[in-house]
Amino acid sequence: MNYNSSITINGKSIDVNSQTYFVADIAANHNGDLNTAKELIWLAKESGADAVKFQHFLANKIVSDYGFKHLGAQSSHQAKWKKSVYETYKDAEFNRDWNEVLAEEAKKADIDYFTSPYDFGAIDSIDPYVCAYKIGSGDITWIDLVEYIAKRGKPVMIATGASEMWEVEQAVESIIQFNPNIILMQCNTNYTGELENFKFINLNVLRTYSIRYPGMVLGLSDHTPGHATVLGAIALGARVIEKHFTADNDQVGPDHAFSMNPATWREMVDRSRELEYALGTGVKIVEGNENETVVLQRRSVRLTRDAAKGDVIKEDMLEVLRPAPRDAVFPYMIKDVIGKRLLADKDRGDYLRLSDVE
Repeated sequence: MNYNSSITINGKSIDVNSQTYFVADIAANHNGDLNTAKELIWLAKESGADAVKFQHFLANKIVSDYGFKHLGAQSSHQAKWKKSVYETYKDAEFNRDWNEVLAEEAKKADIDYFTSPYDFGAIDSIDPYVCAYKIGSGDITWIDLVEYIAKRGKPVMIATGASEMWEVEQAVESIIQFNPNIILMQCNTNYTGELENFKFINLNVLRTYSIRYPGMVLGLSDHTPGHATVLGAIALGARVIEKHFTADNDQVGPDHAFSMNPATWREMVDRSRELEYALGTGVKIVEGNENETVVLQRRSVRLTRDAAKGDVIKEDMLEVLRPAPRDAVFPYMIKDVIGKRLLADKDRGDYLRLSDVE
């Protein structure tokens, strides 16, 4: 399969050895106000995000008013909405006249800018302004849209919530036949923010993806509270993290309640950077901050009594004690010195070097 194991977004390389790339999904949290959208761009930048992402949809292009009204009772987060699904989406529409203005604002803030487009017209209108695309989980089976985005040649993130593996494979194949720059994201599409959702995150799917697609850049699109899911995903190889972002969780709107705010976002990024340092390279070595302790905590072969030049070393003359200078005879070498003659006088308690014996 033809896909890249390192992807560049606006000059930033993303691969398994890079820092995690954080995407603040502003989505509908602009509340239909351009100034709020601008403010959120700057807040996301100050909080440590690498990119801001909006959602380009029109209510009549993404939901059926009739369909939802005749769907029956729901227990999802949508059941708490005060307006109908269609009306809520209508209120949350992204004004496409903002495209150039917000792209310029993101440029001023030095933060990447892209979107999840939910219809073909959205792709056409936003393409001149974005450096990447995100395909939401709900569109993973809309292969025509998936391919239309892939053909733009820009990096494509695709979330895989509420999907079977064969659907993921179908979408991946649809992208990489046109575009090698894919980021495959595990996701659980439950937006209630309930703690019970942790049981369904299934981060080990990232292991499955890494086996199925060796070297593919992986990510996580997440809606859980706190940082456990994000940190676990990074430990399992995810290098792109997407979370919703708001200025205030108490605002009225479909996404505010389960979004991260500037304080929790900054904490998430800080904890993630600590984890990245802690993960290291995977190569087992004496680390730079262990150069003293490797001497202080290891044992060396030492004399139990004074010994003179020419003495034959016997087992009862030796013990193994800390510390262990770097040129010491180590415990696993003790048989190499027993029966040998000393080449110099040695004090009780001194350590042996190989150069001390014949």
